[in-house]
Order: sequence, then structure tokens, then C-alpha cells
Amino acid sequence: METSEFVIGQRWVSHSDTALGLGIVTDVSGRRVTLGFPAADEERTYAIDNAPLSRIIYQQGEDIETFAGEHYVVHAVEDLNGVLVYHADDGETIHQISEVKLAGSVNFSAPHQRLFAGQFDRNGAFRLRVSTLQHLDRLRASPAQGLIGARTQHLPHQLYIAQEVARRHAPRVLLADEVGLGKTIEAGLILHYQLHTGRARRALIVVPDSLIHQWLVEMLRRFNLRFSIVDQSRYDDIKAQENDVDALMNHIFGDDDRVNPFEADQLVLCSLDFLVRSEQARNDALSAGWDLMVVDEAHHLAWSPEQISPEYDVVESLSAASKGLLLLTATPEQVGVASHFARLRLLDPARFHDLEAFRQEEQQYESINKVVRRLLDTPDSISADDQAALANWLGDELDELLAREDAHQAVIDALLDRHGTGRVLFRNTRAAIQGFPARQPLPEPLPCPPLYDAARYGNLGLAPEQSADEERWLAEDPRVAWLEKKLTGLRPAKVVVICARADTAMALERYLQLRAGIRSAAFHEHLSLVERDRAAAYFADSEQGAQALICSEIGSEGRNFQFAHHLVLFDLPANPDLLEQRIGRLDRIGQTESICVHIPYLQGTSQEVQYRWFQDGLNAFAESCAVGVAVHEQVSEQWQQALDGDATVLEPLLAASAEETGRLKTLLHNGRDALIELNSCRRDEADALIASIEQEESSAQVRDYMVQAFDILGVDIEDHSDHADVLKPGEQYQAGHVAELPEDGLTVTWEREQALQREDMAFMSWEHPMVTGIMDSVTSSGLGKAALANLSVKALPAGTLLLEALFAVHCPAPESLQLTRYLPVSPLRLVVDVNGRDLTNALPHDRLNELCSNIRRRTAQAIVPRIRTEVETMVEHVEQLAAPHLSSLQERALAQVEAGFVPEVRRLEALQRVNPAIRDEEIAYLRGQLNAAREAVGHASLALEGIRVIVTS
Repeated sequence: METSEFVIGQRWVSHSDTALGLGIVTDVSGRRVTLGFPAADEERTYAIDNAPLSRIIYQQGEDIETFAGEHYVVHAVEDLNGVLVYHADDGETIHQISEVKLAGSVNFSAPHQRLFAGQFDRNGAFRLRVSTLQHLDRLRASPAQGLIGARTQHLPHQLYIAQEVARRHAPRVLLADEVGLGKTIEAGLILHYQLHTGRARRALIVVPDSLIHQWLVEMLRRFNLRFSIVDQSRYDDIKAQENDVDALMNHIFGDDDRVNPFEADQLVLCSLDFLVRSEQARNDALSAGWDLMVVDEAHHLAWSPEQISPEYDVVESLSAASKGLLLLTATPEQVGVASHFARLRLLDPARFHDLEAFRQEEQQYESINKVVRRLLDTPDSISADDQAALANWLGDELDELLAREDAHQAVIDALLDRHGTGRVLFRNTRAAIQGFPARQPLPEPLPCPPLYDAARYGNLGLAPEQSADEERWLAEDPRVAWLEKKLTGLRPAKVVVICARADTAMALERYLQLRAGIRSAAFHEHLSLVERDRAAAYFADSEQGAQALICSEIGSEGRNFQFAHHLVLFDLPANPDLLEQRIGRLDRIGQTESICVHIPYLQGTSQEVQYRWFQDGLNAFAESCAVGVAVHEQVSEQWQQALDGDATVLEPLLAASAEETGRLKTLLHNGRDALIELNSCRRDEADALIASIEQEESSAQVRDYMVQAFDILGVDIEDHSDHADVLKPGEQYQAGHVAELPEDGLTVTWEREQALQREDMAFMSWEHPMVTGIMDSVTSSGLGKAALANLSVKALPAGTLLLEALFAVHCPAPESLQLTRYLPVSPLRLVVDVNGRDLTNALPHDRLNELCSNIRRRTAQAIVPRIRTEVETMVEHVEQLAAPHLSSLQERALAQVEAGFVPEVRRLEALQRVNPAIRDEEIAYLRGQLNAAREAVGHASLALEGIRVIVTS
């Protein structure tokens, strides 16, 4: 079908500049030929004898497109005086399409098409394509998928929760680990997994105003997730960009075309305060729709059966518009059972619809937990009473569970899975997680100055400076002089100072900075977010930074200062929850020193009462106290009397508080907390997951792969230090294939430990955007699809042609199905000669890579037209050899699909009969996924992904 003569109307493509698109011969005069390139709106003239052109002839089954944008499938090709006429099908009838009418753009999907059009690459690009497909196959089937790329420590409880939650469809859960256990990291891991695997595409994070920039930085620094902030300034910018004509048109026709900033980006970060204040922002956020929403500090969402706060109302509306929901709080029940119920109600209003019913349900948790504890303590036997209780809870399934080899563990797992809130609530406690420092309370009783005689007691006595002039209390309050002396004595150690009010923090910071000469920074709600971040960074600077950070109460939430181990409580909060939040800024995983909690208090005032109550009643300074608010509810009347100055009630208050604290801690240990704790970190599963992640990281595969890719894509690598390199664009840099590489270069590390220590280095893992971007670019582009190589071996006569072909399973399906877990994408590799002999085993890929060399491009362009017929024959041979492999791949994939989906569907159906926390929607989704996966696998086909034509010499 090929012609070597140029005829007006023929279509050719340029080897040297494929960006010109499909050219059409417009003139043939003597020894010159002229082509017009409509796609580039250019005309070129070539010498006929050495024109760098290839004739384009589409084959049966290939797609063609006309100038009018019509698409057809070729059935036959007819040559009419050198110009081709395609007999092509539009799905209904056969049309005759002259090649003159073909569109100017050209995209050769078939590897041999690219070869014949001169769009072939060197050997390295072909090898890169093979490596990419092999790595993708391994990674997509790995249990560590979605959890490899985070710049975090491998902490079992965090990774267990992340995997358990992230694998669900539209997860709706409450992450309630105690302060310092890393709820932000857990949420980030879940987000990263869901986005990486395609289970979510649009995510909204809603946080208190003070935490906006911290979340922005954490998501980028730890997970490479780029969130956009939507705030009032974003709306102001949009409004400023609108011109008068736009305003007039909106006034006349409405604002349906108005820009919604919540729809402009896939990942959005917004403050709850802004959503409460701005009705427009609230409506825009609601209309945008979300796959996953994260709400931090959820304990601030006040709710009762009688009254709903504006903040709760906003989140409730958004939660209904979001498929998935993660609520974060370190104190799920400290504000009371009703408050805890309110959180669960946001997650699943159908399941948690009645507060009284929820109270009654909670009462059975202790009896279930006692049985679980006995099973753990005596794994070889089950008493008759326990067996009767188990039969009541597990029904007919108990006999099946007891028949298993791991009967006790199976029964425990079933109980944890099917009863209580373990499905929607995850809570790890400090008692169960190792690695926390000791707390050392250091009280400092100080005399109360006459200045405060009128403000000794009552709630005002907790922060008496608010009753006095600033100059006077700074001069007369002994806490100020004590603080100055303490900071001087601790120098250069970093110290966090927290007080209740912003005015107090500002006054103290000015005093320390200007009068005492102590480098300090203020952190309070009157600063802008940027100013707060700047203050925190100044404090974190270990060389020239501030020694002290003076915070108002907002400094006790969200921020992490575990690089410091001295905390000064300039005053004491009324709420035990706030005390725990304050100490939790330093008392976190990663803290290497004991926490010194300095407590200056004024004697004979409310401060002394509060100190005694926290210390002797709750033991809240030395240990994390999860029951403080509940105790306060029980003794609130006595507590208020003591605070008001009634000395006769103080000792009875302390005794009653200590007794109630012990009682509630025992109840929590024996009841709900222990059950949830067991289900919040199954250590064996977590350890297996960590092993999978570390296996992917322990090898040098990711660096080897990227070095190979950089060589092809023009990125220079300079050695920086052990496990670290500097990447820079080189002379042959292909920016279209490499994302995330700045013009001035990027310093990267390939090791997690170094990444944790050196935040100035990018952590390169299989899930870093640069790595995934290159892999996506290779598989979605024509890079390496066709290559021509020379092979010199004595066993084969010169001029012998071989074809190395790569096939991959092509299975169009939504990414959320994750079918790559079941269908391999690694290439099916075949090697044939012109006679169709299968030489795959005789010529392994690695061996060919060693033996093959590149052919000069000019020589290769001359060879390709002469071997076209033989190449087409070899392509037919490999397609016939590949075809039988498809059915076995489909059978194996279907078996894996069934094994992956069916047991989980049955498990959830069984769970739902005893635990209403299992949603109908979740089961329906899994069933839909199963059916869609079956159908998709049934329609799978083998696609030719690449060829390397080898010419022997």
C-alpha cells in the first residue's frame, strides 16, 4: 500500500518536526515537494531525494478524524492514482473518506504507527517504558499503596487508623486520639490515600481561624497536598477583577456565571469562623460538593437537644453535602455525653438520632469489655457464662467462630467489629501508646499583692490582672518578676508561656522584650495568621530565634512546640480541657525531654484553689486527664463555692474530686475506652503494613528508576550528601514530563529518616508528585512506544529482524474501582522474528538491553520505510501469540476481584444486623463496585504498549 512517489493530496509527516502535524502535498515541481501543515498553519518545501518525511497510511481497525471533527474506523484502504481513499465506518454506515479530508492533527497511538511516522525513540526511552509499567504493577498491588509518600514517622496507631479508614467508601469517622497522638497526621494520611487512589478528588478542610496556615503547611510539607485557602480576601480579589460590564450583566441576568472560589480548586482550606460570618461563602461551599471534608477541633461545635450553635449548624449543612467526613477532637466526651453524641450525629444522623437511646446503648459496653478482657487473659478457655453472653451478642455465628483455629481472636474481633461505636470512632490513649515523656509539675506559690485585694476570688481571681492598670500590675504582680528571673535562669532553653487573655500576653511580651531584654514573641488572636506564623517560626529558630513564646489561650490548640520542654502556666484555666490542651502543645510524640510544667500562682486567691483542684483533685498536671470535665460537672457547685472564697468546702471538694476521678477512670478503662482502644490499633495489622511500606523504601529502586528517567528527560543530578542529590534542569530538559522541578533546582533526599530531620529537602518516594507525574507522563504519552536498535551477535546473520513487543491489559474503568489491584499492568513481553518464532525466553529483556545499541537517527529514518512490511508481519505474529494470554489474565483477575469484594460485602451485611453504624450506602457501594469490576474485567483487552525493532549487524 506504500508509495515512494509524491502525489498532490497525499498525507505525510515530518520526522524532524512532528509538532507540525499531518502534512498534505500541495505541489511537486522537479526535485522539490511542497507540503502544507494545516495544524501549524505552515508550508515547507523539501528536496525529494532526502526529504525527512514518512507516508501516513492508516490500517484496518484504526481511527481517523476529518477536518470537520468526524471520527471513523477504517475498514479498507483503496489507492486511486496515489491518493488513498479510506472506506470507514461511523457506527452506522460505511463512508468513503479521501485522505485529503483528514484532520491536520495526528496522534499515533499504535507503536508501529509511530515507528512508520518516524516518531521513534532511543533504547533508553523504551527501557523506561518497561520499567514504568513493571513498577506501577507492583505498587498498585501493594498493601502500602497510598501510604508510602508521607513525611511522617511509622507509628503503628496512625498507620492502622489511616488504612482502616481510608480504604472505606466515603469514610465518616471521628478521630479522637488523645492530645499529642497525631490526629492531623492521621487525617493527612487518609486524605493522601483517598486522593492517590482516586477514591476522592475534591476535599475541604474546615479549621479554626488560628490553624489555617498550620494546616496549609502541614498538608504540603508532609503529604505534598497543595490546598488553596478561601477567605474574605479571595472574595475581595474576585470582586476587584470583575469589571463594570460584568456587574451590569449580573444585575440584569443574575449571577449564575459568578465565580465560586470553592469550585476553582479541588483541595480547599477554609476557616469555620469565615463560613459562619459569610452567608455567601457558606452557600458557595455547600453548592460546590465534596468527596471528603475534614473538621478540626470538633469539640467546639456546641449542640444540645434544645439549642444548636451557628458553628454546629454550618458543619451539619456541609456534612450533608459531603460524601465523607472526618471529625477531629482530642476530647470527644469531656464536654459530656450529649456533646459526644452531637459529633456522632454529624457522622451518621440516621444511626445516631436519639440521645436517650444512645445513653442506654453505652451501658452495655462495660459488660462486653469484661468478656473481651477475660478472653485475652485466658485464651485457652471460655466459661459457660461468657459463652452464653457471646451467643446473645453474636448469634448463630458464634459456633462458626469457635470452630476456627484462632477462635478466641476471631470472637474478640467480631465483638469489637460489631458492637459499639468502634466503626465510627477511633481513639488511642497515651496509656496504650509508648513514647511519651514524663510530666513534672513545678508549683511556685507567690504572695498576692494588695493591688488584687478586690479581685482575689471568683472567676476574676483566676486572671486578676484584668482588673488593674497595665503599668501597675506589670510592676506589682510577683508573677512578672518571677517570670523574668525564671527565663533568665533557663536561658537558652525554649519556654512556652500561656495565659488566658490576649491583653495579658501582649503586655508580658512587651515587658520582656523592652524592659527585661529577653528575646520573645507574642502569639494571640489579635495577630493576623501570617503574623502568628511568623512568631511561631521566630520561636522555632534554634540559633537567632526567641527564647520565649507568650501565648494567649489560642496558643494551646493545634500548634506543636515539642522542641521545647518548659511550659509556664501564667494563670490557670477554669476548664480542665483547656489545661490538657495547654500541656499538650509540648507533651507529644517526638518530645525527647521530660515536660517541666511551671505553675506560678498567687496564694490566698482563686489561683491557689484552682491549682489545688487540678493537682490534688484531678492529678491533671502529672498525667493526662480524660475525665476532668465530667468530674467538674459532678462537683461544680462545691468548686464554685471554693473559687468564691469559701475555705470550708475546699478539702471536701478535693476529696470528692479525687474519688470521682478514680471512679470515672475505672469506668472508662473497663468500658467504652478499652473497647475502642482495642479496635483503634490492631498491632499485628499495623506492623505488617509498616513492613510493607519499609520494604518499598528499603531498596534503591525509586532512585534507580528516577536516574533512568532523568537521563531520558534531561534532568541533571548532582551529588549533595549521603542519600541526597540536587536536581536541576539540563540542556535537554523536557519540562512537559517533569513536574515540581524549579528552574534553580531542587534538593532531594531518598531516605525517610533524613527527610524527617531535613525539612528543606524534598522526600522522594514512589508517591512524590514528581515521581507519579513522570510515571503518568510515560504511560499516557508516546515516549518509548517505538524504538529502533542494533544488535551485533554471531549467532544471527546480519540483516535479521526481531521484534520485542510489550502488551498490557487495557480495561477502561473508573479509577476508584482500583482494578489495577487485580489486573496486572506489567507488560506481557514477547520477542519474535519475521517467521513468527517465539524467542521470548531465549532473549530476556535485560540481556537485550546489554547487547542492543542505538542507531543514528538519519540511518534509522532510512531503514524504517524498507522494513515496514516485515514489521507489520511481526506485529501480526505477536498479536496472535499474545491473544491466548488474555483469558487466563481475566480468570485470575476475576478470582481476585471476588476474593477482594465478596467477603467484605458479606462481613458488612452480617455487621449491619447487630451494628447499625454500618450504612446501607456503604454496602450498596461495595456491591456496585463488585458488579462494575466484574463487567470491566469481562471487557478487558490486550493493548500493544510498545515495540522495539532490532536489526542485527
